[in-house]
Amino acid sequence: MRKLLSLILLCTTGCAVGPHYEPPQPVVKSAGGYTTAALGIDGAADLPDHWWRLYDDPVLDGLIARALAANTDLRVANANLAKADAVLGEARAGRLPATELSGGTSYGDAAGGIAQPAGGRQWTHSGGLALSWEVDLSGRVGRVIGAARADAEAVEAVRDAVRVTVAAETARAYGDACAFGASTAIAVTSLETAEESLRIVTAQQKAGSVGRLEVERAAGDVATARAAIPEVEGRRRVALLELAALLGGQPGDVPAAAQSCTRIPAPVAALPVGEGNALLRRRPDLREAERRLAADTARIGVATADLYPQIRLGAGGNFLRNDDVKGSDSFSFSLGPLLSWSFPNMAVARSRVRQAEAQGDASLATFDGKVIGALKEVEQALARYDAGQRRNAALTEARDRAQTAYDLAQARYRAGSVSLLDTVIAQQSLIEARATLAASEQQLGSTRIDLFKALGGGWS
Repeated sequence: MRKLLSLILLCTTGCAVGPHYEPPQPVVKSAGGYTTAALGIDGAADLPDHWWRLYDDPVLDGLIARALAANTDLRVANANLAKADAVLGEARAGRLPATELSGGTSYGDAAGGIAQPAGGRQWTHSGGLALSWEVDLSGRVGRVIGAARADAEAVEAVRDAVRVTVAAETARAYGDACAFGASTAIAVTSLETAEESLRIVTAQQKAGSVGRLEVERAAGDVATARAAIPEVEGRRRVALLELAALLGGQPGDVPAAAQSCTRIPAPVAALPVGEGNALLRRRPDLREAERRLAADTARIGVATADLYPQIRLGAGGNFLRNDDVKGSDSFSFSLGPLLSWSFPNMAVARSRVRQAEAQGDASLATFDGKVIGALKEVEQALARYDAGQRRNAALTEARDRAQTAYDLAQARYRAGSVSLLDTVIAQQSLIEARATLAASEQQLGSTRIDLFKALGGGWS
């Protein structure tokens, strides 16, 4: 009891039971940069908040601005944040006195609880006012507020993570639409090339210099080239519909600028990726996990506070008046502290403390896992981006050589030094090289967006 009194005297100046929270400080081993080296990467410069401006594309800038203003997922995240702020406001109200006001009028034989003569009826009026305020000796109210504040900050981090996703997926959808638009143009060019070859062969057949076999081969190449167009057009349409949804619109609200785009967007400079420790400070999902850990640590203090007595200072007054009974007016009041303590049965309170501590351990493990996952995602994105760049460079060379080979075959065929079969083979190689390169450029653009997304940019 002496220790309890000492605690109460000490806490009159303010104290808080439970563990004191210290944010975890993970350190990336490769603090000077990432372990994966990739072409076109600037490890010295950190990723800017509005990373999409690296593309220097006004259309893309406008689309992402529209998406951040109208995307439905982001609207949900903003509403959730407003709700969390309201919960924090409710928790802060715990520091204010609680009030209760009551009043009423009754009529009857025994109104107000006063027995009357048989057949007697009267009016009775009553009213009451009660005030109470919790003396936060153990810091319980402060811990509740701290937990609610950390929860609100975690929800804010979730909102920022949605911003990252919305910006990245908008850029991806726009890039895919442009890439498939370029692929459509390439497919149309390949069809025109195949049709030109068919016209030449048909003319030669009429002149008697080639047979029907050559004509059928050329016609088959035309059909193959024509078959490639609907596929890329369909994929482009899918990307445009995805873009419309990200902008908060319906399928008919596809932006005209995106519909006409045939130039694959690409950054105008090396990609700034910074280093690992900057990544941990920037990624919203890591901030969310850290704030969840802070909230769960504060809840350990809330549970621990139940081991100590709760004291409320209260005051109240009641009034009763009966019009028919002389001298029935009465007034009563009360003033003083109210002590509430579960001692000596603390089993429930101690169990809740253990539950809160276990939840805190789980949140710490979740945070550590998020750190490992964030570093893994960036390293994987860098590895895929580097591989995609090297593959794209090789495919560009293959396309150029296939174009040269086809031009030589055409010239020699007209000169009569090679057969039509050689020209057809060169043409097929060129069509395949063009299509493969176009698909590689689309994949490289999507991989670049994955890298930006893993780096966690898009909010400030």
